[in-house]
Amino acid sequence: MMKADDFLKGRGAQFNPANPYLKQEYVQDHLEGLDEPMVSNSKTEFLKEHPKKVVNKVDSPDLGLGYSLNPYQGCEHGCVYCYARNTHQYWGYGAGLDFERKIIIKENAAQTLAKQLESPNWQVMPIMLAGNTDCYQPIEAKKKLTRTVLEVLLQYRHPVSIITKNALILRDLDLLEELNKYDLVHVSISITTLDEELRQKLEPRTASAAKRLALVKKLSEAGIPVNVMTAPIIPGLNDSEIPALIQAAAAAGASSAAYTLVRLNGSIGPIFEDWIKEAFPDRAQKVLNQIADCHGGQLNDSRFGVRMHGEGQFAALIANLFRMSKQKYMAGRSMKPYNYTHFCQRKGKQLGLF
Repeated sequence: MMKADDFLKGRGAQFNPANPYLKQEYVQDHLEGLDEPMVSNSKTEFLKEHPKKVVNKVDSPDLGLGYSLNPYQGCEHGCVYCYARNTHQYWGYGAGLDFERKIIIKENAAQTLAKQLESPNWQVMPIMLAGNTDCYQPIEAKKKLTRTVLEVLLQYRHPVSIITKNALILRDLDLLEELNKYDLVHVSISITTLDEELRQKLEPRTASAAKRLALVKKLSEAGIPVNVMTAPIIPGLNDSEIPALIQAAAAAGASSAAYTLVRLNGSIGPIFEDWIKEAFPDRAQKVLNQIADCHGGQLNDSRFGVRMHGEGQFAALIANLFRMSKQKYMAGRSMKPYNYTHFCQRKGKQLGLF
């Protein structure tokens, strides 16, 4: 693990936990036997993939969604708590630094999506962009995979849900407005904290809260239904900000707000523990204890029905604070429903556009 003198600025994780899916890995067990130190390259790498399938059915009863589509695997934003880190291990990489610096690009995402939408067995339900990693992370400015995916969804008149922390989404406002004409789009903007110092440590390569609130305002003014995700709530770090977050979201024009409680499954646990002991040594143990209190005494929790909001004393206090804040600042607001009746298959015509 990297400590003070070796701290990698701009990265959330500071090391790669062992990948449980790999039988072998490079380690530094015998430093005295090395002529030169092992150097870890912190530069971001982009790796191309051409999967045969890009839309996956969401089976989790906690999410209430139909499908997810992730044009990118891995994320440069570097949010230390990100639950998606564990999925990077399936590709043979680490959930820590590798997740932030080895970004997999699905270059055929739009074409493959169109093929899947052409299936005679296709069932129309919202596709989430992106249920795993941010579809508007920095590389999207160059690759434009998310934009081409939205173009396909507009052609097919297919409903879509987008969640992001990046103002780059405004580049695609023209497509969002067209989708909205048919009631086909919901946007969620994730705002974890209004404390810029905390944001820089917790989510080192994301936009500031001020920029995200400006984004909520811009989208809302354009008539786009916007939900603000005050997520994750981390006891002892940002739970006290819930009223201020909801108030700011409401003032910016958000139609709704939601939250999830942090859970540190798999490799995220040691990554987060290493991070908080370095970033907030004075309250690290208190935060870890409160997180565990919300998840039956463990940092990780995979139980459907309770994993998203936790249980116990601290979880109940957070739920009540969120409920009262939403009643106070967002009473009567809601996301308008999708319209599924516009969907039309193109019988292969869409594929000719690529």
